[in-house]
Amino acid sequence: MHETVRREVEAAERSRAMRTTQRRSTVADLGLSDRVLEQLQRDYDPNRYLDELATRAREKTEGAADHGNPIQYLMDEDLFGGQQAVVGVSLERAVKSAVRNNLDVAIAQFGPAQREADVVIAQAAFDWAFVGSLDWQDTDQPRASTAIPGFGGGGVVMASDQTVTGSAGLERTLITGGQFSIAQRYVYTDTRETFFGSVPSPDPSTAAALVLDFTQPVLRGFGSDVNLSEIRIRQNAERRAIAEFQRTLMSTVSEVESAYWDLVRAQWELVILSKLVARGEAVRDDIRVRSILDADPAQIADAVAQVESRKGDVLRAQRAVRQASDRLKLLINDPRLALSDEITLIPTDAALDQPIEFSLYDAILTAIDRRPEIQQAILSIDDASIRQLLAENRRLPQLDLRAQLALLGLDDDLGGATRHQTRGEFIDNFLLGVLLRQPIGNRAAEAGYRQSRLDRMQSVVAYRREVQAAIAQVRSALDDVVTNYRLIEQARTSRLAAAEALRTLLVKKELMVGGYTVERLNLELGQQASLAAAERAEQAALIDYNLSIARLHQAMGTVLERNRINFIVPDANQLLDGESVLDVTSP
Repeated sequence: MHETVRREVEAAERSRAMRTTQRRSTVADLGLSDRVLEQLQRDYDPNRYLDELATRAREKTEGAADHGNPIQYLMDEDLFGGQQAVVGVSLERAVKSAVRNNLDVAIAQFGPAQREADVVIAQAAFDWAFVGSLDWQDTDQPRASTAIPGFGGGGVVMASDQTVTGSAGLERTLITGGQFSIAQRYVYTDTRETFFGSVPSPDPSTAAALVLDFTQPVLRGFGSDVNLSEIRIRQNAERRAIAEFQRTLMSTVSEVESAYWDLVRAQWELVILSKLVARGEAVRDDIRVRSILDADPAQIADAVAQVESRKGDVLRAQRAVRQASDRLKLLINDPRLALSDEITLIPTDAALDQPIEFSLYDAILTAIDRRPEIQQAILSIDDASIRQLLAENRRLPQLDLRAQLALLGLDDDLGGATRHQTRGEFIDNFLLGVLLRQPIGNRAAEAGYRQSRLDRMQSVVAYRREVQAAIAQVRSALDDVVTNYRLIEQARTSRLAAAEALRTLLVKKELMVGGYTVERLNLELGQQASLAAAERAEQAALIDYNLSIARLHQAMGTVLERNRINFIVPDANQLLDGESVLDVTSP
């Protein structure tokens, strides 16, 4: 295992220094003045679009109050036929709610407790056990007389016996593989014979016996390593359940982050496409006005078709917002936000554009140390090693030693029999025995041992696979972070260039009052679409960068630490009042 890690991180170890994501500004390549750049940032900012569109929508609705999130005025009516209701949600709130309420997390929480019960079951195999029995038997049977023939004896007599047998004791399986038991037994006998048969004395009688029995294997099945193996395997199963719980929690938090940024993406798609419709409607109206000059019906129809196509994109964007909201609601499972409610979640956090520091070497080592999948692979190796030890022990012959000792007592009542027993007057039933068993050829045990060795080798290979998968995911996530950070600048420059092209076209349009043509208006429609595509690409680059950071922490196994979630796994009986297995700290 150490060799696997050393081999995989050897190349990354050569450069352990911390690096920072970098990019070169390309805005200067546009050759625009500071005044123009300031105007572009002010007039062609998607954040400004939202307020403009909301104001326009409210103006169309008589008596509409200025309240709520502006995005709700860009949404169509809900399934109840009313104005779409929206609720703002931050990423922190979404993560906290998912940690506390997500059903997959709730299901996974049962796993460690269930496996802990399995451990107790395995440990209970070595507990003391009380054993007891009580039997009553009444017998009437013929048998030969013991009297002397000619003196009233001979022939067949009727034997009538009444026996009550009771025993109570303790027994236990030892961690060495032995079996020990101690039992107190009593036998009450009342014998009645007829026709001159002999009757024992005393009659009735009580026999007492204190029996100690011990059996110990000395080859197969000997030793604590063998006999405690089931406990250790179940303890590993408990640790594996804890790792699976942690894995489920990390996956859920990562899904919440992904769903949140998908909702942000859907929101900006709606804003940008709605602005595109507003711009297209203005040009369409201009083309209609020019129908008295140079616009023919085909040109007017083409403008109308483009605007209607854009409205269709808005409808699809509205549906995407609702679907992204429903996905997030399903993940966070907030009891105040039922899935059947017509309430759409609106993100309140914007995508961040900040550089981060990273080291490939440190990221790989962190992933190997923190990822639950690798911890589970290590536990699988331990399980395979335990089973190999068991299989090796089964190759030995079965050789068991047995010893038994009994203290006896007999009298006409229970108290007398017990007193005789405790005096040690009758020590009998000494037993020493040896049991030997060895299958000829021992093929089953030898095959089982070979199989266990192969299983262990397979588990080591599986561990190497998990390590390589973790390293590949870390490298891919880091590559995405570095690339997406650079793409933000490219997308921003592209958006500013498209905005400048549209601004220049509009300036020329104002300077050519009454002189612009339908062809120029069609060109304006095309430039609007190009600007919207660039704006969407910029928002996508920002969101992809934030998503790639989240996926990097998922690949490193540090999702919980990043979101300030303390993962505590104490024994369930050790939790204090009000303490939870999961604790989400506030920033």
